[in-house]
Amino acid sequence: MLQYHSISEKKIKIRSGEINLKENVTAFLNKINDQKDLNAFNFVFEDDSLKQAASVEDKIKNGTSGRLAGMVIAIKDVLSIKNKPLTCSSNILRGFTSVYTATAVQKLLDEDAVIIGKTNCDEFAMGSSNENSAFGNVLNPVNKSRVPGGSSGGSAAAVSARLCDVALGSDTGGSIRQPASFCGIYGIKPTYGRVSRYGLTAFASSFDSIGCFANSVEDMAAVMEVMSGKDELDTTSSYLDVPPYTSELNDNNKKFTIGIAEEYFGQGLSPEIKNAVGKLLNHLKQNGYETINITLPHSKYTIATYYILTTAEASSNLARYDGAHYGYRSDNSSTLIDMYKNSRTEAFGTEVKRRIMLGTYVLSAGYYDAYYRKAQKVRRLIKTDFDNAFKKVDLILTPTSPTTAFKFGENAQDPLQMYLNDIYTTSANLAGIPGMNVPIGNDSLGLPIGAQFLAGQFNESKLFQIAKFIESTF
Repeated sequence: MLQYHSISEKKIKIRSGEINLKENVTAFLNKINDQKDLNAFNFVFEDDSLKQAASVEDKIKNGTSGRLAGMVIAIKDVLSIKNKPLTCSSNILRGFTSVYTATAVQKLLDEDAVIIGKTNCDEFAMGSSNENSAFGNVLNPVNKSRVPGGSSGGSAAAVSARLCDVALGSDTGGSIRQPASFCGIYGIKPTYGRVSRYGLTAFASSFDSIGCFANSVEDMAAVMEVMSGKDELDTTSSYLDVPPYTSELNDNNKKFTIGIAEEYFGQGLSPEIKNAVGKLLNHLKQNGYETINITLPHSKYTIATYYILTTAEASSNLARYDGAHYGYRSDNSSTLIDMYKNSRTEAFGTEVKRRIMLGTYVLSAGYYDAYYRKAQKVRRLIKTDFDNAFKKVDLILTPTSPTTAFKFGENAQDPLQMYLNDIYTTSANLAGIPGMNVPIGNDSLGLPIGAQFLAGQFNESKLFQIAKFIESTF
């Protein structure tokens, strides 16, 4: 068992000598080794993390340490770290080493976080179950016969199994919030542009966001406070000031107005999840939170819109993996065109190829207007629905996923059914708003249930505050 609940408590104990950081990192490394069957990590940085631990502990004791000093963090293998492998869990990048470090990761290092390794994920972050990795499936620590969710399944499993303090993930359509729900932990996707995407391997550039997983709200807030902010290397990152998320957690006097949209509680939702969210809602009402029924009329178009636009962007972004400049190159080619075709055919997985082909189709002559242009217009309508809703409410409460964690192979042969796992999460990425999973209990099989809170753009503080209240009282 860990001897601390949050990074602030951990730093106090390191300073007093009650915790030795090098021993703490060693314990994590031993747990990672003991639970190799989870397959949560693609790469573990044993020597580097121990060296970092010794250096950071000295800084803590002499009072020169950064804000995240002593926090042990795992990084999803879609984020670059200089001189470390970057594979995106794909054979097409197997053996590739990054030549620079992602801004979000560098900010963690600058504040003395200890990076312990790179976590497994669905290939190029495309998937909802972590069954699409070239490194094999990640198991759910709560029940190893169940998926951990995706695409950031390795990061979620690592935090849930206490193999690190915090893990970074990326969220294009729910890839942090859904696995957080399946694994019973906290997970946040910030506002698009709140965190720099420089060094994040692109899936769908207008959707991708970097966020994190944690077992405590304080740790999640501390990491997001450090990672957020303008980056001159990412033109889509926001100039807006980053609030002091951690110090604002203790503001218990705010009672938010919470919107409930009927579109999120219809057919396909597990009765146990609906009941659990209802219990949470009653708890909030009893503690002074006002609830209002709202409508998000274009919600029924979110899955179709999401998969048209993201596959189109994926088709464009993944064109760079052609066997010419870096990554896998087929040996079975006699012409340049053969090299392109064979390299991509042999090295990309089934799901990635499916999305590339879908995206290429919707961008092709004769179909661009019918699909891509129309989907962009619907995206605007979806965002307008949320803009109107947040004029009336501070937050929106929904289930995170229609079901709890499903069994391996259960949805693998039905891509549409797999895509429907994202039905409650994709809207946040379409609208560019922040969302958070909050663990709220378990179903009759002992599988975790998560509730999702959505806020207006750049209102992450409200998400942290409501999550802290629930963590403390529910």
